[in-house]
Amino acid sequence: MKTAVVLLNLGGPDSLDAVQPFLQNLFSDPAIISAPAPIRWLLARLISRRRAPVARKIYAEIGGRSPLLPNTEAQASALANALGEDAKVFIAMRYWHPFVEETARAVKAWMPERVVLLPLYPQFSTTTTQSSFDAWDGAATAIGLKVPTARLCCYPDDGGFVAANARLLAKTLDLAGGPVRVLFSAHGLPKRVVERGDPYPSQVERSAKAIMVALGRSVDWVVCYQSRVGPLEWIGPSTEAEIRRAAADKLMPGIVPLSFVSEHSETLVELDREYRDLAEAAGAPGFLRVPTVSTDALFIDGLARLVRAAPAGLSSGCGRRICPAEHRRCPNQGLGNDPHASTSSA
Repeated sequence: MKTAVVLLNLGGPDSLDAVQPFLQNLFSDPAIISAPAPIRWLLARLISRRRAPVARKIYAEIGGRSPLLPNTEAQASALANALGEDAKVFIAMRYWHPFVEETARAVKAWMPERVVLLPLYPQFSTTTTQSSFDAWDGAATAIGLKVPTARLCCYPDDGGFVAANARLLAKTLDLAGGPVRVLFSAHGLPKRVVERGDPYPSQVERSAKAIMVALGRSVDWVVCYQSRVGPLEWIGPSTEAEIRRAAADKLMPGIVPLSFVSEHSETLVELDREYRDLAEAAGAPGFLRVPTVSTDALFIDGLARLVRAAPAGLSSGCGRRICPAEHRRCPNQGLGNDPHASTSSA
């Protein structure tokens, strides 16, 4: 079938002038700030103005723009090659160009027989995947796009994603020259989002466990969370705390960017610069950072398999609900449970 694959991602500013409007779009999302619309708009304006100067400095360190779109374009090209001529891969960003609305119009003009929504967030969260799905639904309805659509809500332990991460981790560990504690660092969430039933932490843990099984080595490891902003309590432990703990234990922190599949400000600045400096200041014997899976052939081949197998409607990468029962914001309420679903969460 003539298939339009839509890669869903966050997006990033393409210039320093775009930083504040990008942040305004981000904090205007009801999945991020759940206040009524007028209050949310005012809060988004206030927060974006306050955060823009710091964010501009971050983007200035990496060339004055986010590399996320070029990286996603490279992934789209690799995936298109893996899928063949019957598929075309589109990109829809949530908070900056190409916006979901732009992409929906391009998909409609191409006249596919089938659409596959493929989030570049391996682990489901209401703040990322569900927000992108909701934006797509609104855009598709507005332009009258009516095509059978498959939605892959998550693939935290997909074979390609896991194998690519395990291979990259093994290569990095081979360079260590000393004892390492692997830190699986994922983007954090406010604790209240998880308390409302968001399944993200359980899926992050699922990814980490699967990668360690695939690695096949006895290595100390822990799941932790980065990128905390604002005054709310966030899920933990924090990556900063785990870097300090590794240093106190005379272990080299080896960071795996677990929830990121391409390089951007949170890997190139937060991990590579800020956390490296923190590890050095804490007296760690070294610092390692595993690359993102990016266009790794194992990862791309895994995505291609997911696209080919995706049924119409909503499904996880393995075709069943993988979230523990207490995570009521899991979108797969009607699917059979995975008997191996963990009940633990960070």
